[in-house]
Amino acid sequence: MKKIQWLLVSFALFNAACNNNTTENKTETKEAESSDMKAGITEKPFGTFEQKPVTEYTITNAHGMQVSVINYGGAVTQLITPDKDGKMGDVVTGFESLDGFTQKGVPYFGALIGRYGNRIANAKFTLDGKTYTLAANDHGNTLHGGNKGFDKVYWDIAKSGDSSLQLTYDSKDGEEGYPGNLKVQVVYTLTADNALKIDYTANTDKATPVNLTNHCYFNLSAGKDSTILNHELMLNADKFTPVNDALIPTGKIEPVKGGPMDFASSKVIGKDIAAVKGGYDHNWVLNRTGSGLEKVAELHDPASGRQMEVWTTEPGIQFYSGNFLDGTLTNTKGGQKYVKHGALCLETQHFPDSPNQPSFPSTILKPGETYKQTTLYKFSTR
Repeated sequence: MKKIQWLLVSFALFNAACNNNTTENKTETKEAESSDMKAGITEKPFGTFEQKPVTEYTITNAHGMQVSVINYGGAVTQLITPDKDGKMGDVVTGFESLDGFTQKGVPYFGALIGRYGNRIANAKFTLDGKTYTLAANDHGNTLHGGNKGFDKVYWDIAKSGDSSLQLTYDSKDGEEGYPGNLKVQVVYTLTADNALKIDYTANTDKATPVNLTNHCYFNLSAGKDSTILNHELMLNADKFTPVNDALIPTGKIEPVKGGPMDFASSKVIGKDIAAVKGGYDHNWVLNRTGSGLEKVAELHDPASGRQMEVWTTEPGIQFYSGNFLDGTLTNTKGGQKYVKHGALCLETQHFPDSPNQPSFPSTILKPGETYKQTTLYKFSTR
């Protein structure tokens, strides 16, 4: 009897050891699969623009997060991140091909914006005693650089290491009415901790207004929810710049506390949107402690668990709730209908119409100076 008991115990111990080894092997396999994720940059053709080949560059990090960028407009075409269950999804709007991006009425999806992001009143400004007239492409005002802003030009792209893309564009003196030859460089970097970092620099040979930003439209549900009204948003700002009916700042800076513009604590976007005429399309004056990179916003989709933090060196942020999306754009990714409030923008910036508003932080870049701006969109789950 003792011999049988000893044999049974021995067999049980042997079985446990085998199971333990199997578990360890499975764990090692998962770790191996994770470590084998091919980080780096890949390329594929994406059409032709002005007789130049457009390429889609895709950066992948070790966690499988991806960001893709094209020469046309320097646009981010896809941004793939995991949800709370580890399922990957594309959290920005876009199109299947270049024809989608160049179709009439595209609202700056994913693009780099300049020479001046946002609006300039009456399509003109005065600098050093001279009045400059710009394209009146937005109800008599100038929006996002004019008829052919930086979102509609060809950017040269060079790979930098295995996680960065360096984009360059030379804006000529007089382009869209702006003075000075402006040399612009933008570097997109996908970091090891799942952040898209955007570094902007520019130099000019004449004094000129400069206000650069990126115009990604985000929906953290990756298309599972047709709108962003259930997303929760926090903006680290106690004040904003009110606007007139043409969305031009009045010149005043007003507190947000207690009203529909108050996102000082995280709030569901749809909660007060009906109280804002036309929806959110305003500049918030950020609470800054210095000139360095600071966290200024946090966006969360409770259903997917995805969270996005916004960090920037800029003094303002434009929160736009996709008010003019209407579901009519074609050639969209997966045939999605980008409906009203289908995605949102968080554009880090200087204030709109600053060239005509002496009390706002200056946006004038002079010869010998260097324009610098850094913004970071960091992704996680909770």
